[in-house]
Amino acid sequence: MRDDRQSPFRDAHTDRSTASHVPDTPQTRSPAYKLAFADEDFLCRDELRPVRLQLELLKPEMMMAERGITSTVVMFGGARIPEPAKKHTARTQTLAELSEYYDEAREFARLVTEKSKESGCKELVIVTGGGPGVMEAGNRGAKDAGGCSIGLNIVLPHEQAPNLFVTPELSFNFHYFAVRKMHFLMRARAITIFPGGFGTLDELFESLTLIQTGRMERVPFLLFGRDFWERVINWRALADAGTISAEDLDLFRFVDTAQEAVEIIDNWEPAPPRDAIPGR
Repeated sequence: MRDDRQSPFRDAHTDRSTASHVPDTPQTRSPAYKLAFADEDFLCRDELRPVRLQLELLKPEMMMAERGITSTVVMFGGARIPEPAKKHTARTQTLAELSEYYDEAREFARLVTEKSKESGCKELVIVTGGGPGVMEAGNRGAKDAGGCSIGLNIVLPHEQAPNLFVTPELSFNFHYFAVRKMHFLMRARAITIFPGGFGTLDELFESLTLIQTGRMERVPFLLFGRDFWERVINWRALADAGTISAEDLDLFRFVDTAQEAVEIIDNWEPAPPRDAIPGR
């Protein structure tokens, strides 16, 4: 990160370095003596949760702003979907069949990134969860095009690491799911949902709810794989039951190919947030 300080006071980096070279005494070995911002045990205390939330919001925001990134295209989808060349490793036949969406995700990201490069990779930057499966395909497609992409990882109980196609300088790691979700949507100019499991469903419904309730402006909201999504979710039953309105079914579109998705995004007419919820 840049340090554009104009202050005449000593900066935090200098004092942190100086404090690490003080004489070794009982006083300097005490945790109480550590600079608060350089004391990891202190920062991890329960009382410091509000500060950690703020730091997780600020760090990626500042680093993306410094690169001039103004808009993104979000790609949500299953971590278990293999690339076609490895579909024989899939746990189920259905997962093996869904491997076609790895290639569609990769091609979609490539096409979007070709456009993103026209802005110097400042607009329409691909963002994924940074993991395997569809996420890997998204970052891989961006790299195929010679552009950059963002990965928003989260710490999980089992060992995991970002896929190797995320731009290293845009590979972020999170503790808080809520802050990570904010970063997915803060710059979103389109949202794509590929077949997936609990995590994908969570991301689908949370972002769709923000649009439904007018908390977020309308953007292209594209579900890849009509057959999959209509088997997994009975959308019409929700409308027939009255738990959503018929108009809510117009908040998203089904697509099956990368080219179809790009055409919808290219021809999208900007729409303001809803000022009322139909059916209430």
